[in-house]
Amino acid sequence: MERFNSGQVVPATVPFPEGVRVGNMLYLSGQLGNVPGQLKLVDGGLRAEARQTLENIRTVLRGQGLDLQHLVRCTVMLADMADWPAFNEVYREFFVSTPLPARSALGCNGLALGARVEIECIAADES
Repeated sequence: MERFNSGQVVPATVPFPEGVRVGNMLYLSGQLGNVPGQLKLVDGGLRAEARQTLENIRTVLRGQGLDLQHLVRCTVMLADMADWPAFNEVYREFFVSTPLPARSALGCNGLALGARVEIECIAADES
């Protein structure tokens, strides 16, 4: 088992790793739409946060030699389920030429940093 944290997405001082690799499986910690390397959300609301969240996921995956096509499952947490249609529009932008992973979307009573969206993912390294 290997825990990894590049510090590129969230500061290395947070009490959790970017993810954990067990064999060929990667379990990513929940990602927010934070400014890379900072504990500050991007400006612009749900769409901007969703884009940055997915970019942060991509950054974590690339740090492990993977990309979005390696995702097998994502769990999406929304602070307001009314944002689900807008989130889906942004989500589709990232999977135009990549197969969609299995996914769940849940409404939450609150997310870290006051975020509107958080996504945790599982990826498979088939190399």
